[in-house]
Amino acid sequence: MIAPVRLGAGIGAAFTGRSGGVSAGPYGSLNLGGAVGDAPAAVAANRRRAAAALDIDPARTVWMRQVHGADVAVVDAPGEGLEVDAVATAVPGLALAVLVADCAPVLLADPVAGVVGAAHSGRPGTAAGVVPALLDRMAGLGADPARVRAAVGPAACGGCYEVPAALRDEVAAVVPEARAETRRGTPALDIRAGIAAQLARAGVTDVSVDPRCTLESDDLFSYRRDGTTGRFAGFVWLAEDAG
Repeated sequence: MIAPVRLGAGIGAAFTGRSGGVSAGPYGSLNLGGAVGDAPAAVAANRRRAAAALDIDPARTVWMRQVHGADVAVVDAPGEGLEVDAVATAVPGLALAVLVADCAPVLLADPVAGVVGAAHSGRPGTAAGVVPALLDRMAGLGADPARVRAAVGPAACGGCYEVPAALRDEVAAVVPEARAETRRGTPALDIRAGIAAQLARAGVTDVSVDPRCTLESDDLFSYRRDGTTGRFAGFVWLAEDAG
Protein backbone atom coordinates (compact mmCIF):
# COMPACT_ATOMS: atom_id res chain seq x y z
CA MET A 1 0.00 0.00 0.00
CA ILE A 2 1.40 3.38 -1.05
CA ALA A 3 -0.06 6.64 0.25
CA PRO A 4 0.87 9.54 -2.07
CA VAL A 5 1.49 12.97 -0.54
CA ARG A 6 0.99 16.29 -2.30
CA LEU A 7 3.88 18.66 -1.69
CA GLY A 8 3.61 20.82 -4.78
CA ALA A 9 4.38 20.87 -8.49
CA GLY A 10 7.48 18.93 -9.44
CA ILE A 11 7.65 17.13 -6.09
CA GLY A 12 7.07 13.42 -5.57
CA ALA A 13 6.30 12.13 -2.08
CA ALA A 14 4.67 9.12 -0.46
CA PHE A 15 4.50 6.89 2.58
CA THR A 16 4.64 3.14 2.08
CA GLY A 17 2.67 0.59 4.08
CA ARG A 18 3.13 -3.01 5.09
CA SER A 19 1.59 -4.90 2.19
CA GLY A 20 2.82 -5.69 -1.32
CA GLY A 21 6.25 -7.14 -0.61
CA VAL A 22 8.02 -10.50 -0.45
CA SER A 23 9.29 -10.64 3.15
CA ALA A 24 7.98 -13.36 5.46
CA GLY A 25 7.29 -13.80 9.16
CA PRO A 26 7.45 -10.70 11.36
CA TYR A 27 8.81 -8.71 8.40
CA GLY A 28 5.82 -9.48 6.17
CA SER A 29 5.61 -8.17 3.67
CA LEU A 30 6.96 -4.82 2.34
CA ASN A 31 9.81 -4.40 4.82
CA LEU A 32 12.23 -1.76 3.55
CA GLY A 33 14.58 -1.80 6.54
CA GLY A 34 17.95 -3.37 5.88
CA ALA A 35 19.14 -3.61 9.49
CA VAL A 36 16.28 -5.35 11.27
CA GLY A 37 17.15 -9.01 10.63
CA ASP A 38 15.24 -9.62 7.41
CA ALA A 39 16.82 -11.46 4.47
CA PRO A 40 18.87 -8.97 2.40
CA ALA A 41 17.49 -10.37 -0.85
CA ALA A 42 13.93 -9.79 0.36
CA VAL A 43 14.71 -6.21 1.39
CA ALA A 44 16.30 -5.51 -1.98
CA ALA A 45 13.29 -6.94 -3.79
CA ASN A 46 10.94 -4.87 -1.62
CA ARG A 47 12.88 -1.71 -2.34
CA ARG A 48 12.65 -2.41 -6.06
CA ARG A 49 8.89 -2.95 -5.73
CA ALA A 50 8.42 0.29 -3.81
CA ALA A 51 10.50 2.20 -6.38
CA ALA A 52 8.47 0.74 -9.24
CA ALA A 53 5.22 1.75 -7.54
CA LEU A 54 6.57 5.29 -7.09
CA ASP A 55 8.13 5.44 -10.57
CA ILE A 56 11.56 6.29 -9.19
CA ASP A 57 14.96 4.74 -9.83
CA PRO A 58 15.86 2.34 -6.98
CA ALA A 59 19.54 2.97 -7.73
CA ARG A 60 19.09 6.70 -7.07
CA THR A 61 17.87 6.58 -3.48
CA VAL A 62 19.51 7.84 -0.30
CA TRP A 63 19.04 5.53 2.72
CA MET A 64 20.16 6.83 6.11
CA ARG A 65 21.59 4.85 9.01
CA GLN A 66 19.37 6.59 11.53
CA VAL A 67 20.82 7.15 14.99
CA HIS A 68 18.10 9.16 16.82
CA GLY A 69 20.00 12.43 16.65
CA ALA A 70 19.64 15.80 14.95
CA ASP A 71 22.45 15.73 12.39
CA VAL A 72 21.55 16.61 8.79
CA ALA A 73 23.41 15.81 5.58
CA VAL A 74 23.06 17.62 2.26
CA VAL A 75 23.37 14.94 -0.42
CA ASP A 76 23.90 14.96 -4.18
CA ALA A 77 24.31 11.24 -4.88
CA PRO A 78 22.59 8.00 -3.89
CA GLY A 79 23.93 5.83 -1.12
CA GLU A 80 23.32 4.04 2.16
CA GLY A 81 24.84 4.26 5.60
CA LEU A 82 25.04 7.99 6.37
CA GLU A 83 24.78 8.21 10.19
CA VAL A 84 22.28 11.06 10.26
CA ASP A 85 18.57 11.48 10.88
CA ALA A 86 17.78 13.94 8.11
CA VAL A 87 18.88 14.56 4.54
CA ALA A 88 18.26 17.34 2.04
CA THR A 89 18.93 17.73 -1.66
CA ALA A 90 18.40 20.00 -4.64
CA VAL A 91 19.25 17.25 -7.16
CA PRO A 92 16.34 16.21 -9.41
CA GLY A 93 15.63 12.49 -9.50
CA LEU A 94 17.45 11.74 -6.25
CA ALA A 95 14.98 10.14 -3.84
CA LEU A 96 15.35 10.63 -0.09
CA ALA A 97 14.06 7.82 2.14
CA VAL A 98 13.32 7.73 5.87
CA LEU A 99 12.60 4.43 7.64
CA VAL A 100 10.23 4.16 10.60
CA ALA A 101 8.14 1.84 12.72
CA ASP A 102 6.66 4.22 15.38
CA CYS A 103 8.83 7.32 14.98
CA ALA A 104 7.52 10.03 12.66
CA PRO A 105 8.73 10.28 9.06
CA VAL A 106 8.75 13.95 8.02
CA LEU A 107 8.90 15.07 4.39
CA LEU A 108 9.60 18.68 3.43
CA ALA A 109 9.65 20.48 0.08
CA ASP A 110 10.04 23.99 -1.30
CA PRO A 111 8.75 23.60 -4.88
CA VAL A 112 9.89 27.10 -5.87
CA ALA A 113 13.49 26.65 -4.75
CA GLY A 114 13.59 23.01 -5.84
CA VAL A 115 14.73 21.68 -2.47
CA VAL A 116 13.45 18.63 -0.59
CA GLY A 117 14.24 17.00 2.73
CA ALA A 118 13.36 13.97 4.83
CA ALA A 119 13.72 13.49 8.57
CA HIS A 120 13.41 10.67 11.10
CA SER A 121 11.87 12.30 14.17
CA GLY A 122 11.21 10.04 17.12
CA ARG A 123 11.30 10.99 20.77
CA PRO A 124 15.04 11.81 20.93
CA GLY A 125 15.13 13.48 17.52
CA THR A 126 12.09 15.62 18.23
CA ALA A 127 13.54 16.76 21.54
CA ALA A 128 16.87 17.49 19.82
CA GLY A 129 15.17 19.45 17.03
CA VAL A 130 16.00 17.37 13.97
CA VAL A 131 13.16 18.88 11.90
CA PRO A 132 14.15 22.53 12.61
CA ALA A 133 17.75 21.52 11.86
CA LEU A 134 16.64 20.11 8.51
CA LEU A 135 14.80 23.33 7.70
CA ASP A 136 17.98 25.30 8.45
CA ARG A 137 20.01 23.16 6.04
CA MET A 138 17.31 23.44 3.38
CA ALA A 139 17.39 27.23 3.80
CA GLY A 140 21.09 27.06 2.99
CA LEU A 141 20.08 25.54 -0.36
CA GLY A 142 17.63 28.36 -1.06
CA ALA A 143 14.44 27.12 0.61
CA ASP A 144 12.14 29.56 2.40
CA PRO A 145 10.15 28.17 5.38
CA ALA A 146 7.19 30.30 4.28
CA ARG A 147 7.09 28.29 1.03
CA VAL A 148 7.92 24.90 2.51
CA ARG A 149 5.24 22.24 2.49
CA ALA A 150 5.47 19.54 5.13
CA ALA A 151 3.99 16.08 5.55
CA VAL A 152 4.24 14.30 8.89
CA GLY A 153 3.62 10.60 8.40
CA PRO A 154 2.12 7.80 10.46
CA ALA A 155 3.58 7.34 13.94
CA ALA A 156 2.69 6.18 17.43
CA CYS A 157 -0.15 8.44 18.56
CA GLY A 158 -0.39 10.30 21.85
CA GLY A 159 -3.12 7.98 23.04
CA CYS A 160 -0.82 4.96 22.71
CA TYR A 161 2.74 6.20 23.21
CA GLU A 162 3.11 5.63 26.94
CA VAL A 163 6.35 6.77 28.61
CA PRO A 164 7.52 7.33 32.19
CA ALA A 165 6.42 10.67 33.64
CA ALA A 166 10.01 11.86 33.96
CA LEU A 167 10.66 11.17 30.29
CA ARG A 168 7.50 12.98 29.24
CA ASP A 169 8.55 15.97 31.35
CA GLU A 170 12.02 15.94 29.81
CA VAL A 171 10.66 16.12 26.27
CA ALA A 172 7.88 18.58 27.15
CA ALA A 173 10.45 20.92 28.67
CA VAL A 174 11.75 21.62 25.14
CA VAL A 175 8.64 20.74 23.09
CA PRO A 176 5.59 21.46 25.28
CA GLU A 177 3.12 20.44 22.59
CA ALA A 178 4.37 16.85 22.75
CA ARG A 179 2.95 16.36 26.27
CA ALA A 180 0.08 13.86 26.19
CA GLU A 181 -1.82 11.20 28.11
CA THR A 182 -2.78 7.74 27.01
CA ARG A 183 -6.42 6.73 26.90
CA ARG A 184 -5.85 5.21 30.33
CA GLY A 185 -4.66 8.54 31.70
CA THR A 186 -0.97 7.60 31.95
CA PRO A 187 1.92 9.82 30.80
CA ALA A 188 2.49 9.82 27.05
CA LEU A 189 4.04 11.74 24.16
CA ASP A 190 2.40 13.02 21.00
CA ILE A 191 5.43 13.30 18.76
CA ARG A 192 3.49 14.51 15.72
CA ALA A 193 1.92 17.36 17.69
CA GLY A 194 5.39 18.37 18.80
CA ILE A 195 6.75 18.28 15.26
CA ALA A 196 3.80 20.31 13.93
CA ALA A 197 4.50 22.95 16.59
CA GLN A 198 8.19 23.04 15.69
CA LEU A 199 7.30 23.55 12.04
CA ALA A 200 4.89 26.35 12.91
CA ARG A 201 7.50 28.11 15.04
CA ALA A 202 9.94 27.89 12.12
CA GLY A 203 7.45 29.61 9.81
CA VAL A 204 6.03 26.59 7.97
CA THR A 205 2.28 27.02 7.57
CA ASP A 206 1.43 24.26 5.07
CA VAL A 207 1.56 21.10 7.20
CA SER A 208 -0.36 17.85 6.69
CA VAL A 209 -0.38 15.16 9.37
CA ASP A 210 -1.26 11.56 8.55
CA PRO A 211 -3.64 10.53 11.37
CA ARG A 212 -2.78 6.82 11.35
CA CYS A 213 -1.25 5.34 14.49
CA THR A 214 1.35 2.66 13.91
CA LEU A 215 0.35 0.75 17.05
CA GLU A 216 -3.30 0.69 16.02
CA SER A 217 -2.96 -0.05 12.30
CA ASP A 218 -2.18 -3.55 11.07
CA ASP A 219 -1.25 -1.94 7.74
CA LEU A 220 1.88 -0.44 9.29
CA PHE A 221 4.94 -1.79 11.08
CA SER A 222 5.23 -0.99 14.79
CA TYR A 223 8.27 -1.78 16.92
CA ARG A 224 6.50 -0.94 20.18
CA ARG A 225 3.65 -3.30 19.32
CA ASP A 226 5.56 -6.21 17.77
CA GLY A 227 9.22 -6.00 18.78
CA THR A 228 10.85 -7.85 15.89
CA THR A 229 9.32 -6.27 12.81
CA GLY A 230 10.01 -4.42 9.57
CA ARG A 231 10.12 -0.76 8.60
CA PHE A 232 7.98 1.29 6.26
CA ALA A 233 9.26 4.45 4.63
CA GLY A 234 8.63 8.00 3.59
CA PHE A 235 10.04 9.07 0.23
CA VAL A 236 10.44 12.53 -1.27
CA TRP A 237 12.12 13.62 -4.50
CA LEU A 238 12.32 16.34 -7.12
CA ALA A 239 11.00 15.31 -10.51
CA GLU A 240 13.69 14.85 -13.15
CA ASP A 241 12.46 17.89 -15.07
CA ALA A 242 12.40 20.09 -11.96
CA GLY A 243 15.95 21.32 -12.39
